[in-house]
Amino acid sequence: MKARTRLIDYFVGLFIMTVGIAFSIKSNLGVSPVSTIPYTMTVVWGIEIGTATIIFHCSLVVLQILLLRKSFQYKQLLQVPVGIVFGYFTSFSVYLLSFIPSPSNIIISLIYIAISIVAIAFGIFLYLPPKLIPLSGEGAMAAISIVSGMPFEKVKICFDTSMVVISLIICLVMIRSLGSVGIGTIISAFLVGSTLKFIISIFKHFKGYNPMLIKPNDNS
Repeated sequence: MKARTRLIDYFVGLFIMTVGIAFSIKSNLGVSPVSTIPYTMTVVWGIEIGTATIIFHCSLVVLQILLLRKSFQYKQLLQVPVGIVFGYFTSFSVYLLSFIPSPSNIIISLIYIAISIVAIAFGIFLYLPPKLIPLSGEGAMAAISIVSGMPFEKVKICFDTSMVVISLIICLVMIRSLGSVGIGTIISAFLVGSTLKFIISIFKHFKGYNPMLIKPNDNS
């Protein structure tokens, strides 16, 4: 994969992921697990979603530094500017979706969730293979995996579950509602991975595409 193509795929993938996040917000059924903390900051404290996303990603970089200490690679500080870009992409995507109607019934909400799942999965499909800088969420999960010795897949399940539980507790305590967590969160947790596998199965027949590239960055 040429450097220019890798860079384009990387940023297009990031942007498509934020479109998926914006659709999950628009659905009013709960956001995808990894976005629950930033959106909780929005619904509870009124922090703009892009700003909340940037704060969250920077916090995860700090967590990596605390966990890995001397093993932390300085190039992973590039996760901070990537997180900032991701935050701005999120704000822009939410703005774009402000022009489409809010769901008037559960069917429309579920359609938005379905679009969200496909967009997030396809964004991951484009974003991971270039093997550039991982988002800080993946970086944090990789750091936990390294320190604990737990397989990355199990860490991801625990990490996503923890984000949802923390968000749920904060929302219930602070605003007496589910806030960022809902049935859409659960649906996304179960279906994004299987949707990604389906997308890979479609594109693996294209010349030069290697589905094994869809895995965590080992340098995290």
